[in-house]
Amino acid sequence: MSALRKAKWWVRYLITGRRDGHPSEMSLKGASSGAHYLSGFWVDLASREGFHTLQSPATLSKRRKVALIGDLNLPQCRKYRVEQLSELFEQMGMSYEYSHYEDLPRSAAILQNATHLMLYRSRMDDKTAAHLYEARRLSLPILYDIDDPLFSVAAYATYGNMKGADASLAQHFLNEAPLYAAAMNMADMVSLSTPALAEEAARHTGRPTVRRRNFADQVTLRDGARAMASVESGGDASFRLVFASGSDGHEEDFELIRADVIDFLEGDPRRRLRILGRFDPTRLPQDLSAQIERFAFLDYSEYLKKLAECDLALMPLTDDRFNACKSAVRVMDAASVGVPSVVGHVGDLGNIVRNEETGYALSKGSSWKEVLEDGFVNRRRTREMGQSARKILERDWSARADMPITDAEFLEFFR
Repeated sequence: MSALRKAKWWVRYLITGRRDGHPSEMSLKGASSGAHYLSGFWVDLASREGFHTLQSPATLSKRRKVALIGDLNLPQCRKYRVEQLSELFEQMGMSYEYSHYEDLPRSAAILQNATHLMLYRSRMDDKTAAHLYEARRLSLPILYDIDDPLFSVAAYATYGNMKGADASLAQHFLNEAPLYAAAMNMADMVSLSTPALAEEAARHTGRPTVRRRNFADQVTLRDGARAMASVESGGDASFRLVFASGSDGHEEDFELIRADVIDFLEGDPRRRLRILGRFDPTRLPQDLSAQIERFAFLDYSEYLKKLAECDLALMPLTDDRFNACKSAVRVMDAASVGVPSVVGHVGDLGNIVRNEETGYALSKGSSWKEVLEDGFVNRRRTREMGQSARKILERDWSARADMPITDAEFLEFFR
């Protein structure tokens, strides 16, 4: 039987639990989870003296096919770290498939035709151990990818956004950190979304670390253009600030600029604050309720439409080790709809916003109220900054197998 026919035979067996048209005595269907799911398959291979591959698929073939297995539960993370990779890998001439780590049949199946495994946002458990074990059986190089310092107790212990969290939840995240580090340390290389996150990861692993920044894919650019087109020209005279919060705890970030935003709103009844996502309404004075607009979670296209109706996007971050690792995905969302961002000195945001060209990148101690006033008074220039942000996003921060999106070492890993 040729190598190709054997591969196809094992994939069919892996998915169906049937061998030569008949149910296997070691069918995978009866297994529960994790390593137990694959144990029958492994034993059957071993009994046929076919357990280990002699050479990795990448060395046997010029083709490259990446299998990504990870936690796909968070929509923003799935978009920026998983789905958009198809665009990048297409540029690199590679095929790509992905699976949620709990989808055991699909995860096992996509590994069979892969030349490389990427683990995304994975913690060590029986399922991750099984994926790793199978990848090593197949002699696949393994890249671990993550976009938050989930592996760092030091980052979680000082994370400002955890102040309002239940103590048991905070302790849960601290307990989980070593499990993320354990999975990360089983890989051959680790890719991170920002320079600061790469530095934090290097404190927790001896594996090589590389950067793969987030970028604006074609879907984002297309949906952003549609959102911009949907905004009525010459609409109302309001000037809208927008603060987007995708999860609990970001009130701590907003607290940094709360006084400046309130002062700004009180200065003119045409001024508005739009809040997208989760936010505790008691953080803002009741007498400004007529100037505050709230929208719960929206799908991505609707989120962009609400964002496009605004004039300045506010992105404060508390100064701590966790936020230092933050990427600029919110900046990219705003730029995709032609809205300039106001960012502080924390995280990767200031590396993308060009001060007074695509938004405002403020140094530590700078007054947010001053730039809000400047944006309001010079509304034409504010619109021009938004237009520049969109153009530079398309030019510099769309999919590209090059800096500033990818390190050369990231590309070399797949060759």
